[in-house]
Amino acid sequence: MKQLDVKLMHPVEQINVIMERIYRSGMTTTSGGNISIRDDNGDIWITPSGIDKGSLTIKDIVCMKKDGTVTGVHKPSSEYPFHKAIYEARPELTAIIHAHPPGLVAFSIARQVPDTNIIPQARSICGEIGYAPYGCPGSEELGRKIAEQFKNPIYKAVIMENHGVVLAGTDMMDAYQRFETLEFCCRTIVNAARLGKVNSLSDEQISKYINHLPENNSHFTDVSYPSEERELRSDMVKIIRRACDQGLMISTYGTASVRWQGNDFLITPHGVARWNITESDIVQIKNGMVETGKVPSRSLALHQRIYELNPQINSIISTQSTNLMAHAVSGQKFDVRTIPESWIFLQDVPSVPFGLLYNEVDKMARMFNTNRVVLVENDCVFVTGDKLLNSFDYLEVAEFSANSLVMASSIGPLQPIGDKEIDELRVAFNVK
Repeated sequence: MKQLDVKLMHPVEQINVIMERIYRSGMTTTSGGNISIRDDNGDIWITPSGIDKGSLTIKDIVCMKKDGTVTGVHKPSSEYPFHKAIYEARPELTAIIHAHPPGLVAFSIARQVPDTNIIPQARSICGEIGYAPYGCPGSEELGRKIAEQFKNPIYKAVIMENHGVVLAGTDMMDAYQRFETLEFCCRTIVNAARLGKVNSLSDEQISKYINHLPENNSHFTDVSYPSEERELRSDMVKIIRRACDQGLMISTYGTASVRWQGNDFLITPHGVARWNITESDIVQIKNGMVETGKVPSRSLALHQRIYELNPQINSIISTQSTNLMAHAVSGQKFDVRTIPESWIFLQDVPSVPFGLLYNEVDKMARMFNTNRVVLVENDCVFVTGDKLLNSFDYLEVAEFSANSLVMASSIGPLQPIGDKEIDELRVAFNVK
């Protein structure tokens, strides 16, 4: 995946990279969806009509000039009218994404607006969400209805009745992260509802949580990058991108760290799209201090304490994936006694209340003396291992198991492996 720098890339490159990401992530189809960017000249660059989204190139992008002329080898998207209407209604917005991802379409046909308060960061990323009545695709009427919602400055995302969603941003990454996070929320809510009741956080809980996040760190300047350290950076980037490709991380959330030497370790940065992370973005932590010029993940303190209290742990992944978060949001027990392999790899997975992650760091860190995986309600999952590949493997197994439980909920009551069978597994596989 090429690195996306919105300040340096031409609009056609930005559109091409983001559409590729959306298509590869299963959030649009060959013929569905459209993306546009308005440049400083007032020209609108937009995806073409009727061209395969899975093989789109920069040569396919169409430019709708401010003076009304059109440049490009294809016709512009049939939805161009509402893109134009949104830009006219909101001059500060420069990027728009419209697509039909399954989760958001589910809400559009149920004619409901998703509650983004299920996880702390979603409300700040997505903001308030508008709702536009149905209009014929490609019509001026639909453009007016959507633009009417966007005239309200609190909206950067609008559910389109029986159609999908349209999201805007001050730049393309702003729009994309809003789009991806909102679809993640929708899929999590749908899966959680299959398990039980969907539990949301109050605005007060979210505000208190955000205010507890540490932001000031001491920095060190004598940074060195020996070969083994650089190798760890490379391994981290490969695993993080793999996690993103498999839906185990999203661009706005997912932290990985690896012990380097003693209690020094490497950790992912804050504010960099996860699928776009490079080796140079990774942050070195030495003697509890942060590599100069970089901002580490906000979960730095907990990762550090886990390493200090658990010498057997050499890697940590904390993330959000839809099926694990469905359990975290519904309060439904994540019972890994599904098949022998799941329990052997994960053993029993406890859930802890929302807020424990930062309010009681030592208590949380000590849980990993006896647990590989811990689920935090309405927040995330923490997975640990003796090396990064092990942690990633455990994460995969956990998400696959959670997916099986969600699917089983539609068939009938869960029938887990019993205590007798678990005792047999303990002996056969030397599990303590």
